[in-house]
Amino acid sequence: MVALDYDPLALGYVTSLAKPASNVTGLFLQQIEQAAKRVQLMKEAFPQLQAATVFWDRISADQWQAARSAGETFGFRLAGIELRNTPYDYDGAWANVLPDHHSALMVSLSPLFFSDRQRIADFALRHRVASMVAVREFVDAGGLLSFGVSFATIGRRTAAYLDRIAKGAKPADLPIEQPTKFDLVVNLKTAKAIGVEIPQSILLRADEVID
Repeated sequence: MVALDYDPLALGYVTSLAKPASNVTGLFLQQIEQAAKRVQLMKEAFPQLQAATVFWDRISADQWQAARSAGETFGFRLAGIELRNTPYDYDGAWANVLPDHHSALMVSLSPLFFSDRQRIADFALRHRVASMVAVREFVDAGGLLSFGVSFATIGRRTAAYLDRIAKGAKPADLPIEQPTKFDLVVNLKTAKAIGVEIPQSILLRADEVID
C-alpha cells in the first residue's frame, strides 16, 4: 500500500507499523499530521492573514478536520469547501467563499486534486491567491508553497518495497515506512506574479526556492 491520504492503523488495515502482522505493508505518509503543519507554515508565512479557504473532498476529509483544528490553535479562521462532482468546479466553489477568506487557499491531498494540480495553480494565479499545497509537484505547476514528500520520493520507496517482495520477502515482516524528511518548497515567481512577499524566515527554512 501507499497510504497517501489515510491512516492504515485507524482503519484497521494493520495492527502495528513496526510489525504489520498481515499481508499488507508499504508507506504511510501521515497526511493528517502534515495538514496541521501546513496551517502553521501558512500562518507563519502570512502572519497578517486572519482567514483562509481549504479545498477538500471525500478522500481528504480527515485532512480538513486536522487543518480546522490547527486553525483554531493558531488563531486562523479556515473555511472548508468540499468539492464533490467531477470535474471539480473550482471557480464555482470559490464563488461561495466569503470575501475575507479570499486571500489564501490551502489544498488537501487527494488523487483528484493531484491530477488537477495545473488547474488549481492556474486558478490561484488568476485570482491572485496565496496557495499552500501538499506536494512540490503543485509548486512546479505554479503553486506558491508546498510542504510534504515529493511523489518522486514516494515512487522510489514504493519500488524498493516491490523489489523486496518480488524477491521473496513477506509483507508481514516488512515494517511500514514513514517519511522522515518533508520538503518546504517556495515559488518566488508565483509570489511576484500575485504580489506577495515571502518572509526571510520562510525562505531560510525552505528546502528549495524556485525563482
